[in-house]
Amino acid sequence: MTHKTTIILTWVTLTSILLTLQPVTCEPRATQASRLICGSGRATTASYIPTFVQQMERLSSNLNNSQTNFATTNNTSPPFYALIQCHKDLSRTDCLVCYAVSRTAVPGCLPVTAGRIFMDGCFVRYDNYSFFNESVDPKTDTRNCNSTSGFGGRDFKGGVLEFNTSVGGLVENVTKLALNNSGFGVLEWRGVYGLAQCWESLSVEECRVCLDSAKKEVMGCLPSADGRGMNAGCFLRYSTQKFYENDSLGGGGSSGLSSPGAKVAVVLAAVAFLMISSFAGYAAYMRILKRREEKKNMGMLSNSFNKSGLKYKYETLEKATNFFDISNKLGQGGAGSVYKGTLPNGDVVAVKRLFFNTRQWVDEFFNEVNLISAIEHKNLVKLLACSIEGPESLLVYEFVPNKSLDHFLFDKDKVQILSWKQRMGVILGTAEGLAYLHGGCHVRIIHRDIKSSNILLDKDFSPKIADFGLVRTFGADRSHLSTGIAGTLGYMAPEYIVRGQLTEKADVFSFGVVVLEIACGKRNNAFVEDSGSLLQTVWKLYKDGAVAEAIDPLLDGEFPEQEALQVLQIGLLCTQASAALRPSMTQVIEFLTTKDEDHQIPIPHQPPFLNARALMSQGLSSSSTSSPLTKLGLSYTTTSQSSTAPSSEWAPLRIDEMSTS
Repeated sequence: MTHKTTIILTWVTLTSILLTLQPVTCEPRATQASRLICGSGRATTASYIPTFVQQMERLSSNLNNSQTNFATTNNTSPPFYALIQCHKDLSRTDCLVCYAVSRTAVPGCLPVTAGRIFMDGCFVRYDNYSFFNESVDPKTDTRNCNSTSGFGGRDFKGGVLEFNTSVGGLVENVTKLALNNSGFGVLEWRGVYGLAQCWESLSVEECRVCLDSAKKEVMGCLPSADGRGMNAGCFLRYSTQKFYENDSLGGGGSSGLSSPGAKVAVVLAAVAFLMISSFAGYAAYMRILKRREEKKNMGMLSNSFNKSGLKYKYETLEKATNFFDISNKLGQGGAGSVYKGTLPNGDVVAVKRLFFNTRQWVDEFFNEVNLISAIEHKNLVKLLACSIEGPESLLVYEFVPNKSLDHFLFDKDKVQILSWKQRMGVILGTAEGLAYLHGGCHVRIIHRDIKSSNILLDKDFSPKIADFGLVRTFGADRSHLSTGIAGTLGYMAPEYIVRGQLTEKADVFSFGVVVLEIACGKRNNAFVEDSGSLLQTVWKLYKDGAVAEAIDPLLDGEFPEQEALQVLQIGLLCTQASAALRPSMTQVIEFLTTKDEDHQIPIPHQPPFLNARALMSQGLSSSSTSSPLTKLGLSYTTTSQSSTAPSSEWAPLRIDEMSTS
């Protein structure tokens, strides 16, 4: 008999035992007690959704680090405030489970900037203002009443009158108990059970106001068997069934171990323990098999790094970054966070801490390690080492001190304005790096995510292309790849985003967008109407012969006008709708470096003015077309944590790969 069969038989046997017992233990508390309540205001920038994700992660971290079942978080730009309050009778584990379940529901309000949900064991709310001391809200305060009669099947000889009196006494006493017990109380009163919980951010008086209002709500449920009052700052519930975890927390009625109910509870706990132990054993067994498979897949990689001296211990890199201290964080990409670290020998490096432990994670990890460790170019960020045997996988890159290009182009408070000469150096260096990827190394490589935030600048402001997690390779005999869509909206070539056809010309298109951004000092905003896109603006000025108007006004006219015209012309050539009409990166380098007047740059055709908002809408809602867009999963994750585009702009959104077939 296999281990798996044994586990299944054990589960069936234990389930049969459970079915013969009359359960009297507490009910699950990670169930919704109310509908999802959303506000009315909508987000005006795309950065709101990444902020939501980031702050909800921080809320989870704060809850983990809290000594209580309460945590908050806040962010100033865009304004974001969030709160999690678990009822005090919940264990830490149950509290985390309740938060995890509620967190899957709350995003249903997005892109609305306010949402809240009441679970039977916790409350989660986010909003664009500080609401932590808000006790009542007439617009959203609500109640939930069970439709079953409260005294049916119970020993309330006086009928509905006696039941209502019992509930009234319970509600009055459990709220008093909560006010005298730091905002929490549970109580059994004449056959009815109750719980009162104020959020820990409220004062005693604010808690009183909230519970007084909640009392009126739950009394309106009578004669229902169960009633909940749910206000902005508190939760109040009564029920004919015991639903809370521990009487002693609230000072409520006690029940000794000698009672029949307690004995059954002990039996159930023992049976549950056996079931959990069995499942845990099976889970451990499957985990061992999975680890063996992972070791088998990574064995050759680990050996190669051991031989080359490129492998570091996890502990070494952990200490180098001061245990991934937030002050050392350089930024955040689609696959991981990057931290500055100082090795024991004094070398400064950038350590990339990968997010994922999935097939996508494996693919991206092997892309970065296998491909990039084998290539070297002055305009590509150099991979120095990796760590694959710790609790998470780490990549070690050379440290590039001036961060990413988008800092110097789009930050509101620019610490430095790049001169025209520096911008030309960035354009040429990026072109040379891409040309090397496309044909200068041992394999043909397509980056798939060329954009300003993936171009880092060294101390001399020379560019280095970074983030190779989405790269793809293909042989010389292939004209294109049909692959899942991946990249960043606003930089993706039309034939790739519409048909899933990938060639080097997809990188050329992205490069052309970056060229226009560098020259104009503006982001190619893919989330505005066509009239406001950078591509259309430059094309119109180019056709009108008013190229100087497109150049970044911060340069204050200090640029050669003819060279600026050629740069914009090259950018437009690279962003033409037809991939066949776009130049190769080798040709782009020739355009940039050849000063011969007889060597004319071709006249570009009109670029595509894709409206990314319309594309997203089609991709998320349409089901009648076979376009890859109908199968996209859009990851609302900014690919550069440091992006600080003005609030009127949308930061670029990266699409993590989804199959198109």
